[in-house]
Amino acid sequence: MTNEPSRPGPYRGESGGDSGGRRRSASTRLLRYGFNDPATASRLLAAEELGELGTDAVLLDALGATADPDLALLGLIRLVEAQPDETARRTLLRTVGSAKPLRDRLLGVLGASEALGDHLATHAGDWQSLAVYESADLNPGVADFEAALADVRDPDALRVGYRRAMLTIAARDVCGTADFVQNAAELTDLATATLRRALALAEADAPEDAAACRLAVIAMGKAGGRELNYVSDVDVIFVAEAVGDTEEAPAVQAATRLAAHLMRICSDPTAEGTIWPVDANLRPEGRNGPLVRTLSSHLAYYQRWAKTWEFQALLKARPVAGDAALGAAYCQALEPMVWQVSERENFVPDVQQMRRRVIAEIPAGQRERQLKLGPGGLRDVEFAVQLLQLVHGRGDTTLRSSTTLVAVDALATGGYVGRQDAAALDASYRFLRTMEHRIQLHKLRRTHLVPEDEADLRRLGRGVGFRAEPVTELTRAWKRHASVVRRLHEKLFYRPLLDAVAQLAPGETGLSLDAARLRMEALGYADPSSALRHLEALASGVSRKAAIQRTLLPVLLGWFADSADPDAGLLNFRKVSDALGKTPWYLRLLRDEGAAAENLARVLSAGRLAPDLLLRAPEAVALLGGPEGLAPRGSRALTQEVLAAVRRAESAEAAVDAARGVRRRELFRTAAADLIGAYGTEGLPAHEDPAPSVDRVGEAISDVNAAAIAGTLRAATRARWGDELPTRFAVIGMGRFGGREMGYGSDADVLFVHEPREGVDEGEANKAAFAVATELQRLLQLPSTDPPLLIDTDLRPEGKSGPLVRTLSSYRAYYRRWSAVWESQALLRARPVAGDEELGARFIELIDPLRYPEDGPGEDAVREIRRLKARMEGERLPRGADPTTHVKLGRGGLSDVEWTVQLLQLRHGSCIPQLRTTSTRPALAAALEAGLIDGEDAEVLDAAWLLATRVRNAVMLVRGRPGDTFPSEARELAAVGRYLGYEPSSSAGQAEIGASGEVLEDYRRTTRRARAVVDRLFYED
Repeated sequence: MTNEPSRPGPYRGESGGDSGGRRRSASTRLLRYGFNDPATASRLLAAEELGELGTDAVLLDALGATADPDLALLGLIRLVEAQPDETARRTLLRTVGSAKPLRDRLLGVLGASEALGDHLATHAGDWQSLAVYESADLNPGVADFEAALADVRDPDALRVGYRRAMLTIAARDVCGTADFVQNAAELTDLATATLRRALALAEADAPEDAAACRLAVIAMGKAGGRELNYVSDVDVIFVAEAVGDTEEAPAVQAATRLAAHLMRICSDPTAEGTIWPVDANLRPEGRNGPLVRTLSSHLAYYQRWAKTWEFQALLKARPVAGDAALGAAYCQALEPMVWQVSERENFVPDVQQMRRRVIAEIPAGQRERQLKLGPGGLRDVEFAVQLLQLVHGRGDTTLRSSTTLVAVDALATGGYVGRQDAAALDASYRFLRTMEHRIQLHKLRRTHLVPEDEADLRRLGRGVGFRAEPVTELTRAWKRHASVVRRLHEKLFYRPLLDAVAQLAPGETGLSLDAARLRMEALGYADPSSALRHLEALASGVSRKAAIQRTLLPVLLGWFADSADPDAGLLNFRKVSDALGKTPWYLRLLRDEGAAAENLARVLSAGRLAPDLLLRAPEAVALLGGPEGLAPRGSRALTQEVLAAVRRAESAEAAVDAARGVRRRELFRTAAADLIGAYGTEGLPAHEDPAPSVDRVGEAISDVNAAAIAGTLRAATRARWGDELPTRFAVIGMGRFGGREMGYGSDADVLFVHEPREGVDEGEANKAAFAVATELQRLLQLPSTDPPLLIDTDLRPEGKSGPLVRTLSSYRAYYRRWSAVWESQALLRARPVAGDEELGARFIELIDPLRYPEDGPGEDAVREIRRLKARMEGERLPRGADPTTHVKLGRGGLSDVEWTVQLLQLRHGSCIPQLRTTSTRPALAAALEAGLIDGEDAEVLDAAWLLATRVRNAVMLVRGRPGDTFPSEARELAAVGRYLGYEPSSSAGQAEIGASGEVLEDYRRTTRRARAVVDRLFYED
């Protein structure tokens, strides 16, 4: 024990001062010894049950060394009172007073465990089991515990014998004569002896069953790994064979009766309580499968049906009771299957998915207190170690241990884990397991939650060695170790691969290229040979750059492996590193800013668009350092930057290049933020509200495209007319551009309007306007590797047959005389985006009466709108396209929702100002608020529009080119599913089953509901 208090003077009978002062002095001294209730402690120490021992300073010293001196003193009083006669009391008190080993053991147990204090108070003679202090007693094994239980003849006696043996284990634990590893091994050996004795009792009760079969008990989990807690379920699997002439079926039935009886003996409550539950749910088919199978039946199941997690569980299988030869045969037969499981398709995703599922199932409010299941908990250590064992243990038999810390040491010895990492993991695992043991020891209850009560935390802190400020020191140490575990859990999945690659050299012994290739394949890399070449290129050598890459790559490999396309992520990282390798801030940013490295990994492995943009502007990596770098710039700031860049350019072409550079950077910023989740949707399941991401992406892309057009317009003007055209010129955004709803692959629908300046001939103004509009289009169509910004002017009056640009008065005349209903509908989304702001505002004033008619559209106009919509559905849907999954023109897709909302705007926009918006979702919300649509219908339409928009964005992000249908290629479809928030399936064929099945099913369900609403509101109203 650490920080023991200095030994004070006598605590009673002091001379001098009044009695109150003496009481205060005694209380102060008792507080220094660690008592929490000095008044009660003083009364108990003076109790006649203790006699002269109550005044003995050695008792106070021993109590002060316990986890809870108050609890220890109370337990001692209860034990003395429980003695059957005066002779027994005197023997106990004399032994406690004179035998330090016994005193430390007994009081240590009483101060740590209320439950064992209860046991001693009930079985008053069991304290004598703590009196032995021989060297052989320090590490008892199964044989010792079997001998202690040899005379047991019934379940109650087994429970008493089990607790008596546990007393000795707990005493060695709390006195520090056995560490956590020895303690867990002894608890497991005691459990093994208990299982054997329970089986013997079951066989004695049914000798005919025992004669008919051979039954072996296989320990699993912590029992198999010799890592049991004080209170654990003991996981087992039963295997049986017939004996002699007994047929298989009757033999299995007999074995089942024996196994069930064994479980009841250990698990059922009696007057002496229970020992622990025997859990057989790790058997084939779990609780739905037969309790006992033959060896051949086990083998058939594992060869054909077993899931990855079942082989992971078998890593700890160990025969512990029953027929030893049968148990050994079982483990020997299954061992090859265990060490081949990493060759399964999707092995690593399966293991990772299982860990995520465990975390997700932690009850609300317990996650931060979970020592076992929570992030940074014991399962993080065990999952990481087991994954590394299963990946590397195929070829290295030294890794095949069922005990976690033995496996950690083997991984470090074999070079699969760095020695410092292994030492840190070992220390943190020991600390967390010791905490777990102390928590369970108090009441002998199965719990892994750190207590919240102050007194419980104080006892726990003292129990693990903290004395000065036990609660504060415990909390600080616990959080530190949990942080270490979490960091190493993330790292250890992938670090060994990098070390293996870095150490490869011709003529060296050690890991072969084939073995390294197998390991990469096990982690989900489709082309492990290429992946190894990338790793060698990045991390080989002795330069500082290579050293930093060796630090970064272990974690990056993990993030890549957790994506839909790990190979693409690694390849893109190599390309970016080659482009920026000599830039001093690049690797430093990734090394020192954890967010930057993770963000980069996610962006590089999520599809083609963002990596392609980054490779054309590698310096944009700097945007990934934190949330502020990913925040959208805003329309005004972007336009000012683009115009300034254009002003500095020497030619129109150079000006457009400058504008494209800003657009390229901003598109990357938007795509990166979208992929990383800076807009609020990362990791959300598909049914969560994705609106913030969709809205902000649409606004950001629309704003950067508007800025690029404004800059190009300035460049087109300057080339011939300087800073001012002879006519005012404005660009009006239409469609999704006007609605600020553009996607990554959207065209920019526009109208051009001009008005001659004072004193300028209209013919000259028309020529100038046409020339600048034509030049604007030419400049935007110059060859580029960037995603194109295509200008579409087909929504102008008379369409392709009409003038490219018109004066404001010409628009007025056309709309007054010739305007069709579809034009009024199209103008609902008109918004000035570039050029002369005052002229743009006047254009909007001109068209408002047209798009928001005072009495709404007439019945003929409504029929025409419906006819046009039906015609579009029949004629514009591409041949062969599935109407249930085409996001733009398919049933319940973008067109359905938008035309329904626009009909409401045409009908009611004149009298409901909130409907006068160019954006779909605000218009739908206004219609809901005005009572034009009920809440359920609005929710259905909104959900469909959001999902279709997200799919459209996802397709462009993944494929690097626009599309209105889901990809057919499995890996691309899986990436689209990831973007939409769907976790990969944990079964084989994850891309096809996880993405194609669930994503498409959810999309069809959502849009089918939307189409039903559209049929009622658009076609039937």
